[in-house]
Amino acid sequence: MEEGILVGVIPPHLSWGGRTMKREKLMIIDGNALVHRAWHAIPPTMKTSKGEVVNAVYGVTLALLRALKDLQPTYAIMTFDEKGPTFRDELFDAYKANREKKPDELYAQIPRIREVAESLGLFCVSKQGVEADDVIGTLAELFKKGTDVEILTGDLDTLQLIEDNVTVFTFKQGVKDMVVYDTAAVVARYGLVPDQMIDFKALRGDPSDNIPGVRGIGEKGAIELLKEFKTLEKLYGFLENSTIPSHLRGSTIKKLKEGKKDAFMSKELATIKRDVSVAIVKEDAEWQKGDTIKAQHLFTELEFKSLLPILQNLKKDNKETVLPLAIEQSSDGHVYRLVELDEDIVALCKRIEKQEIFSIDTETTSLNRLEARVIGISICWKAGDAYYIPFLGDRRPEQYKELVKLLESTACKKVAHNAKYDIEVLANHGITVHGMAFDTMIAAYLLRPDAASYSLDNLAFSEFGHQMIPITSLIGSRGKNQITMDMAPLDKVVEYGAEDADYTWQLYERLAQDITDEQLKKVLLDIEMPLVEVLARMERNGVELDVPFLKKMGKELGDKLSKLEQKIYSYAGREFNINSPSQLSEILFDDLQLSTRHAKKRIKGFSTASDVLERLEHEHLIIPCIMEYREYSKLKSTYIDALPKMVSTQTGRLHTDYNQAVAATGRLSSSNPNLQNIPIRTEVGRKIRHAFVAPKGKVLVAADYSQIELRLAAHLANDEKMIQIFKDKRDIHTETAAVINNVDIKDVTSDMRRAAKEVNFGVLYGMGWLGLSQRTGISRDEAQRFIEQYFALFPKVAEYVEETKALARKLGYVETAFGRRRYLPDMNATAPQLRALAERMAVNTPLQGTAADLMKLAMIAIDKKLQDRELIILQVHDELVFEVSEHRAEDVANMVVEEMETVEKFRVPIVVEVHVGHNWGSMKPL
Repeated sequence: MEEGILVGVIPPHLSWGGRTMKREKLMIIDGNALVHRAWHAIPPTMKTSKGEVVNAVYGVTLALLRALKDLQPTYAIMTFDEKGPTFRDELFDAYKANREKKPDELYAQIPRIREVAESLGLFCVSKQGVEADDVIGTLAELFKKGTDVEILTGDLDTLQLIEDNVTVFTFKQGVKDMVVYDTAAVVARYGLVPDQMIDFKALRGDPSDNIPGVRGIGEKGAIELLKEFKTLEKLYGFLENSTIPSHLRGSTIKKLKEGKKDAFMSKELATIKRDVSVAIVKEDAEWQKGDTIKAQHLFTELEFKSLLPILQNLKKDNKETVLPLAIEQSSDGHVYRLVELDEDIVALCKRIEKQEIFSIDTETTSLNRLEARVIGISICWKAGDAYYIPFLGDRRPEQYKELVKLLESTACKKVAHNAKYDIEVLANHGITVHGMAFDTMIAAYLLRPDAASYSLDNLAFSEFGHQMIPITSLIGSRGKNQITMDMAPLDKVVEYGAEDADYTWQLYERLAQDITDEQLKKVLLDIEMPLVEVLARMERNGVELDVPFLKKMGKELGDKLSKLEQKIYSYAGREFNINSPSQLSEILFDDLQLSTRHAKKRIKGFSTASDVLERLEHEHLIIPCIMEYREYSKLKSTYIDALPKMVSTQTGRLHTDYNQAVAATGRLSSSNPNLQNIPIRTEVGRKIRHAFVAPKGKVLVAADYSQIELRLAAHLANDEKMIQIFKDKRDIHTETAAVINNVDIKDVTSDMRRAAKEVNFGVLYGMGWLGLSQRTGISRDEAQRFIEQYFALFPKVAEYVEETKALARKLGYVETAFGRRRYLPDMNATAPQLRALAERMAVNTPLQGTAADLMKLAMIAIDKKLQDRELIILQVHDELVFEVSEHRAEDVANMVVEEMETVEKFRVPIVVEVHVGHNWGSMKPL
């Protein structure tokens, strides 16, 4: 950790808000340093809905807002480096030669950053032939008389500029925390005064800038020399003209003499100029000249929604008119109407009936779909014109016959945002919604499957620059004082609910055309929208849980954990917190001296992540115990202890949420609880499945697609050998193992088959020889040979992989067999890690996505054929689980297999394996 004065414990004379004596203040920002900090602090996956990479822009903007708000400067300047060589490059050819060129995606953001900075009132300046630090030094020199100068930077180069009224703020981690340096702080850290920092670099050098310094003189040595001799000139003068002190070692003297030329050149390189010709008038840098309205429009364009409130409160004495956060459509605004009277509701329903399609939105008392009661329904079919109908009070749903008739009609087409929720909460009132034709959340997801959020608030902001009314303004923030929607003032609820319906409608008008333009209409209308009602039923169905079984299992596992704990302590030689990464790191790498070769250094010690422990497994007996402890501890807290608490008090069953708009590949995910993550490779993980049971008189039927992604790979690649293996019902992993190991089928061992399985799936996930070697434990040479032989066995698969990547580079997206798209703008990224990730996605997404689409189509087909009280209760990975009467099990299983295997035709046979049992953990083939 850097020493110095941390923000939060700054002495009064260095307060962010100004010094004790009121003086003018200049804030100078090192633009390039801040840009690079932001780039590394925030992943470059942060993009606008239009695909513009904005991670560095966001990080810089956030840092600027915080600095401006806290410092409240009189003047604000931001400096940047210019392209081209500087005088330092002429002085030393290798200056900064060791620096890796940053990706184009970083430099492309700098014009945007300057635009943001200028809108916030910062004067941006740069100078050809020198660096930003030289401009900073010059500005500090120009302004320091009568003005406090505060320099914000990402490195320690500017410490040499510190004087009584010149302070340096350096970013400690990312762009959030800062360390404040004045003269006292420099002395506290280095034992040197600011003036000596130039000579310190002259001796020690600076690896980040490739400044050589004196070879063999490190930080400690440089500090000790300067403490004694004060300056570089005095040090060398003493060496040449005086008796050499006895405490100076001969090797040090030799290094200094041999490195004299480098030392003085390094000093020149390290010295910040303070006399650069800069075209600036003091008044140009006045901070109050910022254009807040321009900044707000810019934030809206960049989709920095969360930063708008900070912008609003930025200037303490700001008298400028700031645009309201909610940008209305027109001067006369919207018209949102409350419809209460029976006759008015009937009249409105008659108008709705004449509409081809309309949007609906429900307001409820809870986000829990099983507990929520609807308090109102909003409806819209024209932008800016919406209606709100209260739904509770002294009325009963029977008095809403016309409205219920519209909701249940398949002929009346409806639009909703997260329609599944509306369907389920209305079902609580006995209303079965039909005719849900368009879901704006799902449409946005199909158009931008990698976006971070598809909430109505975020989409209204990104598409229209409109800030929705926050729910907290009606019910308050979380906590004991929060109320429910039925307790909020009716006028506010009307505005809030009608606005939701209004912007759902506006999104529909915009996204419906985008869906058509991107050729995603078939995916939306034939797959996703029919699936909404299926998933709503599944969520309401839930699954029965054997709570006593889990409680017994929890006690047994608790006993095992206690024993493991004592075992770990005995190996460690002392007690410690096993769940603390820093304490565990100390035990493993300090006390037990285990290898740190594969462990990354963190702030609080070496990494103890699972991949690190796996590589240390055979180095000490403590490692397997820790790995087992972690597995048991996680399963106990995440599932065994947690699941019983999640059983509904209303139904006595466990109800998970199925998410359509999360996984970019198109696969469903589940949450509350996440049933996708229950491990099945370990005994304890498999045992948890025994808790998912069928009620008395019923059984569970589980149907699982067999090797679906490999079958789809054979189909998409049109590889004749692979297709034939599946047609002949041969085992693909055994066949692969025989070829890559050059043995007969009968001689394939279980280890050979396991390695072949890793190759089969690994190739489809973009795994190379290094990954295969790590996964299987085979040598790298052997892993390379396996992959080469694999592609020789299935040459069309190799062609498919390369052709898919090439097409993705050309089009910017990949597609499933059903037309679902995943956009991959990083296929042509200059950053190798981004490009490699995009290439893996390009190969894998058509396979995973096609499997996901196939599963969804099967679910839709099966749902239509299930009889009353035959339920789809779970969908996990490639598996569907049903709850049916015992006497119907075989018939249902046969129907399910038929639909899953034939819902779509491929070049290879699709195979479904079906099992039956009274619990999910112990099922037998049917």
